[in-house]
Amino acid sequence: MGISDRFGSHLNCIMKKTSPILKVAHWSGAAVLFAMMLCSCTSSSSDSEVKVMLLTGQSSMYHNWKLSSALMEKHLAAVNHFEVSTVVSPAQGEDMSGFLPEFDGYDVVVLDYEGDTWPAAIKSALEKFVGDGGGLVSVHATDNAFGDWPGFNEMIGVGGWGGRGDGFGPKIHWFEGGMKLLQTPGSATHPAKHDFEVVTRAPEHPVMKGLPASWLHAHDEIYSRLRGPAQNVTILATASADPEKIARGTGNNEPMLMDIRYGKGRVFHTTLGHCNKDDDLSVKALNCVGFIVTLQRGTEWAATGTVTQSIPSDFPGSDVVSVR
Repeated sequence: MGISDRFGSHLNCIMKKTSPILKVAHWSGAAVLFAMMLCSCTSSSSDSEVKVMLLTGQSSMYHNWKLSSALMEKHLAAVNHFEVSTVVSPAQGEDMSGFLPEFDGYDVVVLDYEGDTWPAAIKSALEKFVGDGGGLVSVHATDNAFGDWPGFNEMIGVGGWGGRGDGFGPKIHWFEGGMKLLQTPGSATHPAKHDFEVVTRAPEHPVMKGLPASWLHAHDEIYSRLRGPAQNVTILATASADPEKIARGTGNNEPMLMDIRYGKGRVFHTTLGHCNKDDDLSVKALNCVGFIVTLQRGTEWAATGTVTQSIPSDFPGSDVVSVR
């Protein structure tokens, strides 16, 4: 079965609330059993080198986890040395007590989750997994989750909304050639979706090496004024919106891609990748080649510390978007 066929099958599985696969994930709370039940809905390969858990299942009214996770699984499964298993949490408001994903055996966890808090056992397990050297990838809406979980906020560096007000911690921006911490007032915001320039700030970092100095990202939100512990963070790429031209633009160079270290683990944090409840498979932000490639490269780096993937010929330049 080809990637496109597997993706279509998987999308059918996760887009239906009555899917027996989702029921298994909820009833059992066991990631291993869920992965076994995925069948054709998950891409895997016997010679895969990097084992990826895509952990999802909830989002706010402003996001669409079913669509974003389906597209991210498609993009990750397109890397032939990734073995991807998707784990779905119980629905919002449902019992979480039996839900305990088994992180052991995976190289990296990709989080597409914004919803109910997790039981303490899951929190401790994820902290241990990353602290002991496992990889973590936080995608867009995920940085709005778990505002009251100190370990999570350390892992993602900075986040938005979810109780992260003026006193939550410093904001980070890029000023005059380096990262600066700001204690100024102002909670998280973002301009309306639009095409914008992403600027590389760490060109020698494995995720960014070989990418253009700047490139045009398609129809997305610039998450702005994110706050957090802001410790052990390296800004990999930024974007800016001129407040005189775009409503709710801050004029600051806001971090879009970040490297965060937590214990022995590596965290790749991308604020890119928005989709609404009414979006469909053609949503530009998640099909932008810039988003796809940095997600793929960031996932490999978080898992292994290196990136073996080449830069595709359709990667966007600074004057035109590139959407698959």
